[in-house]
Amino acid sequence: MLLENKVAIITGIGPGLGQELAYTFAREGASVAICCRREAELARVSAEVEAQGGNVLALSTDVTDRAACKRFVDATVERFGRVDALVNSAYNPGSFALFEDANLDDWRGPLEVNLFGALNMIQEVVPHLKTAGGGAICNINSQIHKKPMPYQGSYGTSKAALEGATKFLAKELGAHKIRVNSVFMGWMWGPPVEGYVEGAAQGGVTRDQIIANITKDIALGEIPDDSDCANAVAFLCSDYARVITGAGLDVNGGEFMP
Repeated sequence: MLLENKVAIITGIGPGLGQELAYTFAREGASVAICCRREAELARVSAEVEAQGGNVLALSTDVTDRAACKRFVDATVERFGRVDALVNSAYNPGSFALFEDANLDDWRGPLEVNLFGALNMIQEVVPHLKTAGGGAICNINSQIHKKPMPYQGSYGTSKAALEGATKFLAKELGAHKIRVNSVFMGWMWGPPVEGYVEGAAQGGVTRDQIIANITKDIALGEIPDDSDCANAVAFLCSDYARVITGAGLDVNGGEFMP
């Protein structure tokens, strides 16, 4: 198994990629500590991990609250003895608005979660990774800041800032054998995109037409599953990626090629 005997912290558990990260890491042999703000989601995902035979710790945590992040990391170490990997998956999608119409307070929300929330978790985890002799940090990013689109400036800007932080941290933490990487997700087939497709289909366009419009620019001709995207993150957190740091892995079926 790819992550056998490792301990991974995963933030932002919920429908879509978050839950798939928990399932994939547990299936690959890791003990997982998972968090989000919603108790019901944590209970649902942790029950599924346990049903698969996995070891899981679930704790409601707001990543913008530094003290809450410390409690979560400390609880993980108390339960499992150490930390080997951190996956920052918690996110705020921001407001869907043109910049000239935007309230800049709506831009601060994504920065607080997507950038500073990730940095809160990283600062709390780094001492434990140093104690372990190294480890992996993977920041979940988006192709939106590489392929800008109107109305998504608040989200894209926060993700661009996260990518800058990723590269600086990779340089700073490399001496401690701590690897810091990004995964840039495109369209992901799971509950959020399924909901988008079903909602759009109410406007008179068929479900197949909507999917065809999405996949026409994807080289592989399909929307990657959430589980496929989670597999890519698992690889970067595994020993197979032991000399990869400061990298950005594009996981989008070939929709965007830098």
